[in-house]
Amino acid sequence: MNDDDMIDALEATGDYRVLRHLQPKSRYNEPDGTETKVAIFLDLETTGLDPIKDEIIEIAMVPFEFSSDGRIFDVHPAYNELQEPKSGVVPEEITRITGITTEMVRGKTIDPAKVAEIASPAALIIAHNASFDRKFAENAFDVFSTKAWACSMTQISWKAEHFDGTKLEYLAMKSGFFYDGHRAAIDCHAAIELLSRPLPASGKLALQTLLEEARQPTCRVWADGSPFDLKDTLKARGYRWNDGTDGNPRSWYRDVGEGDLDEELSYLRKEIFQRDVDIPIVKISVFDRFSDRVC
Repeated sequence: MNDDDMIDALEATGDYRVLRHLQPKSRYNEPDGTETKVAIFLDLETTGLDPIKDEIIEIAMVPFEFSSDGRIFDVHPAYNELQEPKSGVVPEEITRITGITTEMVRGKTIDPAKVAEIASPAALIIAHNASFDRKFAENAFDVFSTKAWACSMTQISWKAEHFDGTKLEYLAMKSGFFYDGHRAAIDCHAAIELLSRPLPASGKLALQTLLEEARQPTCRVWADGSPFDLKDTLKARGYRWNDGTDGNPRSWYRDVGEGDLDEELSYLRKEIFQRDVDIPIVKISVFDRFSDRVC
């Protein structure tokens, strides 16, 4: 009995579920004449969470070909490089999380020209938490400010697909595979594997769902000047606080789809401001979503 037969036999009992170790693929579907574009799955490791003061210490970019219906075809070789931070030291907490040590990055540097060469042909950049990765990527490499971006963490309704969390390792395990996480390149391959699979509730390919969501423009609604005592009400509705240090308003805000904009404005005027007020709105496209440039 081979490994697959043993796995099938175990799972058939209903008492076991076997997780398979991720084996990164170079092809998911055979070319069939369908027009394809190139996307890049990008992952960064950094010295901290602040894109202004913290630095990139590892970058991985894995280009892959995809069709408009969400099928993935060829996966190209990864570009993966370390970089020594200006301080010369990787914080101990980051080493614990990523396994990247000060010795590993010493003398290493990321070549901006190589990054631009790889990223330039891409029609789309995908990251698992793009609101984090895009800010760091744009600060370090100009090419990323011109690209369309999508987020595999927030632009797929994982909860509606019967997942209880959005962390990549959790999503992988719930999907039947595991990998040695917290290094950029393998995280990219794990995410691509996840995007290649049908979602359990809708049956749609995960990448198809992501593309459909990413294509939709959204609107950032600023509840500027809202009463302080209603902050918990706004938070419960999904508003987030911006402290103003990024040059954007010091205010609560929420991103909504264009189709939900009128309802959201009506809610703010009726329930929060209790009067007819002008509410600042910024339309966000796939080219500027997740960027600090959105205000």
